[in-house]
Amino acid sequence: MKIIVVGAGILGVSVTRSLAMAGAEVTVLDRWATGGGTTASTFAWVNANRKPGAEYFRLNTEGMSEHSRLAGVLPGPQAFRRSGSLHLADGLDEPDLTLNVERLRASGYPARWVGRDEARRLAGDVRIPAATTAIAHFPSEGHVLPGVLLDNLVADARRHGATLGVGEAVGVEDVTGGAVVTLADGTRHRADRVVLATGRWTRALAAGSGYDVPMTTEVRTGSSIVGLLGFVRSPAVDLRCVVHSRRLNLRPDGDGRSVVQALDLNRRVDPSAGASRAIAAEVEARFAELVDVPGPAEIDLRVSVRSMPADGMTMAGPVSDGSNIHVLVTHSGITLGPLLGRLVATELVTGTPDGSLDTFRPTRFAGPRPPAGELRGPARLGEQ
Repeated sequence: MKIIVVGAGILGVSVTRSLAMAGAEVTVLDRWATGGGTTASTFAWVNANRKPGAEYFRLNTEGMSEHSRLAGVLPGPQAFRRSGSLHLADGLDEPDLTLNVERLRASGYPARWVGRDEARRLAGDVRIPAATTAIAHFPSEGHVLPGVLLDNLVADARRHGATLGVGEAVGVEDVTGGAVVTLADGTRHRADRVVLATGRWTRALAAGSGYDVPMTTEVRTGSSIVGLLGFVRSPAVDLRCVVHSRRLNLRPDGDGRSVVQALDLNRRVDPSAGASRAIAAEVEARFAELVDVPGPAEIDLRVSVRSMPADGMTMAGPVSDGSNIHVLVTHSGITLGPLLGRLVATELVTGTPDGSLDTFRPTRFAGPRPPAGELRGPARLGEQ
């Protein structure tokens, strides 16, 4: 079976590797180098913490397990770290955090309350804010180093015979017995199946070819899909787990580096201009407040744009009944990438649908739909 995967982010590379391992003749195409899209600007927290709905929660818990399994077999430096996460709540956040902990515990998800001293030992060079009234620890969660994970997946995909190519897909169409991808230079590539793993660009690519893939795509100030990440070059921080607080979230990034985000600042970001000096100064000040390391902060700020299906849920499957074109899009790309890659590859090679993905088929949007309002962006403690 010959398959073309369009998009070389975490989803595209994951499904490419799994397809190659299953014996398919697979080529992945991207306009940039691997990981040049959404994967390059992700907080990379592996979790099922605030995943609405039983099926989506289950899928994310399985995604967490898949990272642990993959870490044991994937060659290269370790990319997944089961570091756990801490949520530091103040008086405003505590009631909501308490409800979340109770809900997760009822589902069998590891969650416990810890005191300040234990939280400090778990976190490393982090000051527990004076306003903190409750601290929850989620020990089964973790994070990945996205660049390392992508490099490892690409190397393993190539080792199993996958081909990586550079090319901008501008069209895709069903043909008898297969599908065709058209590139910007006019080249047409035919395959038995095509997988669109093109993140936030999926809707436009599919629409140009007559397919409806409902997504939230408006990139503007205040949009729910626009966010901001800070990549801390210095000072070096002994950060041992993912930390969430009202004013700033922290994630280890290897070798003393860290990644930060301030959810309440997202709505002020102009995606066309990037972060203003005022926003940059605010991020630096919050970092200095939360991290117990001397020295001025050097933080590179990067605007991130999330891949968001219209209802917030993953899409995995053919664009329409009987189509040879499959879509793979999710908001939880880092947590779900390896799992979805394996499940979708198995479906394509065997021709047998996986029941665990039934809830997430793109065809759920078929037929008349009421106008959908824009999804709310992440704002509460522990949201992404």
